[in-house]
Amino acid sequence: MSEATVKIGRDQHVWSFDSQREPVLSVDPGAVIEIETWDCFTGQVQSESDTLEKLDLNRVNSATGPIAVRGAEPGDTLSVTLLDIRPGAQGAAMCIPEWGQLIDQVKSPTTRIFKVADGVITMNDRVSFPIRPMFGVIGVSPASGDVSTFFADRHGGNMDDHVNGIGATVHLPVFQSGGQLAIGDMHASMGDGEISGTGVEIGGTALIKVDVIKGKRGGWPITETADAFYTHGTSGDSIDDALKFACEEAARLLVDEWGFSNEDAFMFLSVAGDLGIAQYCHPSPGSVIARMRVPKLTSNPCPFRL
Repeated sequence: MSEATVKIGRDQHVWSFDSQREPVLSVDPGAVIEIETWDCFTGQVQSESDTLEKLDLNRVNSATGPIAVRGAEPGDTLSVTLLDIRPGAQGAAMCIPEWGQLIDQVKSPTTRIFKVADGVITMNDRVSFPIRPMFGVIGVSPASGDVSTFFADRHGGNMDDHVNGIGATVHLPVFQSGGQLAIGDMHASMGDGEISGTGVEIGGTALIKVDVIKGKRGGWPITETADAFYTHGTSGDSIDDALKFACEEAARLLVDEWGFSNEDAFMFLSVAGDLGIAQYCHPSPGSVIARMRVPKLTSNPCPFRL
């Protein structure tokens, strides 16, 4: 595995993606960076007595950065490959008042502490399962304004998609010079939907590689794995809108990059693609995130024709 050429600690973090913010680190394309992140609670949750109403909610969902990548300009793509993600030894999950589909059936607020060791997460003396580490927050500065790290939009942000794990490359549309990448909200594991509002929230370190694709940009973040690419769509509260945006982005790539007709793209996504939900912890104030999985074939081997 590649060695880090530079490191950035969790003390360098932001609570929003700001179109006017200056970077704390600048690197060249191809740089490998060791990045340290807080858990989403910024270290406030250490025991099961640390429930939500006891926390400083102004200290939730920090993201380490921002990192500028030289040469990244509006109209380009900032590609972030997650080479390795190394969670810490302890994480937490919660039931949060008024959040999630099952909230009327449980006692809240409730906190559970999860132990992590040797690739296994232990929930209690009966339940343990393999880690599936990923980042919930990964994004760049938006075209304008200041967007909290709690939300997701075209710039990325709190995407909460478990496919953003080890080996994945997240392609982010660039809106500001340098991109201004920030990453946080690590989970040792998180399921589709994240229906209680938390994964196994945990701090840790990661190894990432940054690159720039000149002159190509998606309308939304795109995640690429060995066998597929995933388009995303987000909304403040409409799962229908999020699903539609994800489908539209996938079809647009097939048509604009790979020469599909609109009709063939529509049918191909229906018979070979997979439409899914990354984040739907509703009711909640957070974003709704959908994704469309597009299998890599010789007709469409990657998101962009380079």
